[in-house]
Amino acid sequence: MGNKVLITAGGTGGHIFPAQSLTECLVSVGYSVTFTTDKRGLQHTNNIPASNILKISSSSISLRNPVNFFLSGLKIVKGILQSIKLMVMWKPDVVVGFGGYPSFPILIAAQLLRVPIIIHEQNAVLGRVNRIFAAKAKFVASGFEELQKTPPQANHICTGNPLRDKIIQQIPKTYKTPKEKINILIVGGSLGAKIFSIRMPEAIALLPEKIRKKLRVVQQTTIDCKVRALNAYNDAGVDAICDTFFSDIEVHLSSAHYVVSRAGASSISEISAMGVPSLLVPLDIAMDDHQRFNANALVNKNAADILLESEFTPENIKTILENRLNDSNWLKKASEQSKSVSRPNSASELTNLVISIIEN
Repeated sequence: MGNKVLITAGGTGGHIFPAQSLTECLVSVGYSVTFTTDKRGLQHTNNIPASNILKISSSSISLRNPVNFFLSGLKIVKGILQSIKLMVMWKPDVVVGFGGYPSFPILIAAQLLRVPIIIHEQNAVLGRVNRIFAAKAKFVASGFEELQKTPPQANHICTGNPLRDKIIQQIPKTYKTPKEKINILIVGGSLGAKIFSIRMPEAIALLPEKIRKKLRVVQQTTIDCKVRALNAYNDAGVDAICDTFFSDIEVHLSSAHYVVSRAGASSISEISAMGVPSLLVPLDIAMDDHQRFNANALVNKNAADILLESEFTPENIKTILENRLNDSNWLKKASEQSKSVSRPNSASELTNLVISIIEN
């Protein structure tokens, strides 16, 4: 029986972190993992326990500029040749792709060399690269029960999105409804923090003083808005911590009574695992509107509210916050419903799929 797994992932945390979780799980049961990504992804790989972590050449494709199209094609061809060489030398038993264009060369090479493929789609809409390989993959594993744009012949199975160990370790046993203080966590993500940085302090300032005095806000902001946000909270008499990045975000998420967040796949999975009621604001430029479909997993369970960016005004935010934060019964039920969506054992489920292919 073989024991070599090649994992490939796009260069953002949304692709890397679930792939890291699978790597951790496979290594813990004795498998050897080689991990590939692009230059962007390497900055997220410091804690990945793979035997080898490699950069593979790749590029997104744009048809607007013929020169860029040609150069992108050269990078992809180079990446395919690198991938073929890697597989011929290392001889993986299975390849697992986590989406993103950096996974394309590895997956093409796997098809050419007839190495079995599993793809994992974190979002509720199958991504463009994963769509190419879905029909011929052994399994199309997904983070959500419903997966849009899946070919009818694909072998789709929902495993959930693998969570990092530090998230799992912070999952609270029960949700404690707020008493004297209400902890609110606001995370906008790298692309969406500015609109949160400006409008969330404005919205919270509109809340009745009785609520404002109870609030403890932890908010991710952009660099240019950090001081502005802190001043706005101070003027409103709100206890707030603002920063551009929190290395211990799992601690804040675990203690939160309510979260305001983008609707990325990892965010939804972590919020549901913690069982925290939320207000979700899908990124309006997300490919195939996938963040709105992600959000529906919680919204349809009445575990979250949703505001599109066009609706994300201080007045609308204030109305939702006032209604929800004053309703302990809803908060408790929303927490339970949020938990019901969670799959905290998703890394183990995905590991079992990988092992089933190797053993068979």
